[in-house]
Amino acid sequence: MTLTERLWNTFTQILSIASLNSFNPYGDSGSRQIPLFSTNHQDVITHGEKGPRFRPPGHAIDGPGSDFECDYQAMPGWRSCSTPESRDCWLTDDKGNFFNTSTNYEDFAPIGIVRDYTLNLTDTTINADGLIMADAKVFNGQYPGTWIQACWGDTLRITVINNLKHNGTSIHWHGIRQNGTAHMDGVNGVTQCPIAPGDSFVYEWKAVQYGSTWYHSHYSMQYADGLVGPLTLHGPSSGNYDEAADLPLLVTDWAHNSGFEAVYTGMENETILLNGRGNVTRQLENVTATEEISPPYNLHFEKLEDQPNGKPKRYLLRLINTSFLTTFVFSIDNHILTVVSSDFVPVVPYSNTSVLVGIGQRYNLIVEANPVSNPANPAIPEDGNFWIRTYVAECLRREPLTHLPGYERNGILRYNQSSTSEPSSHPWEGISKACSDETYSSLVPVLPWDVGRPANSGEEYRVGVNGSVTGTPEFGPVAAWGIVPERFGARFTPLRIDFNDPTILHLNNTSNSWPARWVITPENFGDDDWVYLALIGDGGQGLANAGAHPIHLHGHDFAILEQVENAKYVPGNLNLKFDNPPRRDVVLLPARGYVVIAFKTDNPGPWLMHCHIATHAAEGLALQIMERQKDANATWPFETSPVIDLVQETCRKWNEWHGVCENWWPGGEAACARNQSDPVYAFQDDSGI
Repeated sequence: MTLTERLWNTFTQILSIASLNSFNPYGDSGSRQIPLFSTNHQDVITHGEKGPRFRPPGHAIDGPGSDFECDYQAMPGWRSCSTPESRDCWLTDDKGNFFNTSTNYEDFAPIGIVRDYTLNLTDTTINADGLIMADAKVFNGQYPGTWIQACWGDTLRITVINNLKHNGTSIHWHGIRQNGTAHMDGVNGVTQCPIAPGDSFVYEWKAVQYGSTWYHSHYSMQYADGLVGPLTLHGPSSGNYDEAADLPLLVTDWAHNSGFEAVYTGMENETILLNGRGNVTRQLENVTATEEISPPYNLHFEKLEDQPNGKPKRYLLRLINTSFLTTFVFSIDNHILTVVSSDFVPVVPYSNTSVLVGIGQRYNLIVEANPVSNPANPAIPEDGNFWIRTYVAECLRREPLTHLPGYERNGILRYNQSSTSEPSSHPWEGISKACSDETYSSLVPVLPWDVGRPANSGEEYRVGVNGSVTGTPEFGPVAAWGIVPERFGARFTPLRIDFNDPTILHLNNTSNSWPARWVITPENFGDDDWVYLALIGDGGQGLANAGAHPIHLHGHDFAILEQVENAKYVPGNLNLKFDNPPRRDVVLLPARGYVVIAFKTDNPGPWLMHCHIATHAAEGLALQIMERQKDANATWPFETSPVIDLVQETCRKWNEWHGVCENWWPGGEAACARNQSDPVYAFQDDSGI
């Protein structure tokens, strides 16, 4: 029996125990009626008055974005049903229909409005922590970028204007499913050419999901230089709360040299920022601030004695990791965190003193304004000031990372808004800094999935993620560390896209042959079929440099069937979960372990899957999934599709700019001479994603 046959037989036996019955997409007894509007067929009720307009639940009366409203006037007969004690409900009508956390958001969405935003990209300098970052790039003159808000069911139309001097760009809307709008995914070399300096591009897509995410450049190392911003899609919550924090909480590592340089030389004077603020003197030894240091980011809670009902307020926090290299552990002294969503997926609420957040991952948290005793230090500080801590998780990194004691104190929760003093609070005892995803069993989606058997099989669904040339060929590694992949030999195929020739322009390719460096994996199955991918850390080889990897799949949420640390992947010894497994769009592939994920092939197009450690992505730790190519080509026929015309026009402008070497960094004749004389300064010296 061949290896492929043995693997298939093993999985057939395992999968035979899974329930293949259809499931109720509302996760209850079935008493709720199906909403009247689907993502494909949205029939508007014509009777009655206009539908509701309302401030998103818990939105602050003043502060950033306080004038924002959800607008469902196109839904007469409906009304908001979200209250502090029923945040799981979003909209309802008099016929008993609901949009809530049990609604299958992949099939149904409300009818919102069009939200227009403009993002202007410019070169600048940033003082985030007392040192200047001279090569920064920002959206609309600020870091982090403009807070983009929309409501569940809205259409977002975002004009991106590239005024960077020497950089193209493309903007990715992280975790957005882009069902039927793959050309709006914002990955240069895959779904578009880069937007040339002086050019603009309009992204338009529908918010069928809800929750917290971010947007960022997908042009090589560029987002590490400042091109990130928060994105909130207002909708229901699986946990009840009274008020939402003024802004999403973006935690990131931060360097003072460009990411394009850091991939070669390492991050210079690396610090940690919370919502764009840090302090080099608190975090780095023997480093003196040369610029003013801003106060740490502050959250403000109201005291229990100020509440007329005698109950503490519950606050919604939106936590997002936008890092270059770093996984974080987030905690607030004397406060319990209740997790209510992971990425875009509402989960059954669970509580802990900390939460681990990998690069690209997001958690919505509810925190009660009621400090509790810390067993290690029982006295609760009377001044009402508490440290917000962002610990660096103990993930293996290419360069050592050292910080001063107390480096993790990067924000302050205050009950007295006029206070400016530093907290005297103590950290929670026993917080784990292990590089380990949130506990598998804790992540229970509110809307259940039952995962069917794989349409692919055997060796087809194994993807090795090796960090050394000692990896065995049978694991089919897709990448090897190092900027110059040629030195690793033919069996290592790091991804390297072509800025000038994106994959989406080749949907009509009938040769079944692709450039090897595009690392394209065809998945040509049906709308209801499942594809399994077993992501293998180092194949159980125990490699010294095998760390954890935050793996992000575009165009899909995926189910996590199994996630195991420090164990060899053995096909005949798996313990896959098919009945409502955890799901999200970024999973932490454990160090020296493996994870098995599954997704439906219900979204035709080219989709990138990659490690979200920026240096690993640059080094080619990625692949492209060509999902249902024939159907994608039928949707966007090469000769007649306006989408293809749009892509080609963007490419024409890009190729025109790129064809003049004086445009390249550092500009002028020096750019041409430098790029011709030294291959290390070739225009694209990494994967490009």
